[in-house]
Amino acid sequence: MWQAHHFEAWIAAFNYWQTEIVYSGGDDGLLKGWDTRTPGTSVFTSERHSMGVCSIRSSPHRENILATGSYDEHILLWDTRNMKQPFADMSAGGGVWRLKWHPFHHHLLLAACMHGGFKIFNCQKAIEEKQEACTVSASHTLPNSLVYGADWSWLYVHNPLQTCQSCCSGSSPCSNSGAKEAHLSNLKAVHQSPAPSYDHLAENDEEGHTILQSGSKPRTSVQALAEDMMKSDSQLHTAGTKVCDSDLYLEAANFDISFLTTCSFYDHILHLWKWENI
Repeated sequence: MWQAHHFEAWIAAFNYWQTEIVYSGGDDGLLKGWDTRTPGTSVFTSERHSMGVCSIRSSPHRENILATGSYDEHILLWDTRNMKQPFADMSAGGGVWRLKWHPFHHHLLLAACMHGGFKIFNCQKAIEEKQEACTVSASHTLPNSLVYGADWSWLYVHNPLQTCQSCCSGSSPCSNSGAKEAHLSNLKAVHQSPAPSYDHLAENDEEGHTILQSGSKPRTSVQALAEDMMKSDSQLHTAGTKVCDSDLYLEAANFDISFLTTCSFYDHILHLWKWENI
């Protein structure tokens, strides 16, 4: 135990690839790195954020990639081998309280941006080419609320028939042992906002779902999960579980559909969302 910041410390996070390294961010506007083998002495201190640092997330998919967020309404992407300067700087439109990398799409970053709602950033070019080319794939704001929490679900949609054909083509039957399943009908919105508001509303599709756009990018749809949307034969499974003794099971997965949750201040609401990245 040691003193890390002169003001409130908002966040602490491990480097998932070097677990002896821990990062911290505080209301003093400082981002610090620590080596737990030599506690009490920071390995680096960055003043790149102009206000309090309140979110830090190491990428579980790509080594040396770190995302940080601040009350200065900016998200910075870092190469942990060079913490002197970030390689990408994204405007979030609100204080960045939470950051979460997508469990399957390694380049997608979910951000809870307080009065700016939540945003999904596509960081593929920034990560692969070290260019400041992050784009907003989807964005949603809620009236009279501050989005403080956001997270992806590790559930994914699959086609049961295709799964059975893929993994049961031999003589061995499918086995459900250990698999974690959930029908779409088991998911419900905890609460629906009475009057949702959108900053980036473009249009409504034929079914009345809100379509969110950013520039000329492909359209994506973010929908609140309501009970009347759940009548589907599709199933959800948790990544890492095996229904069959074959990796062909993942061939039936539809990774263009993601599920996420957000919670907001003032209105006391938890939302569950279905995002179709189409």
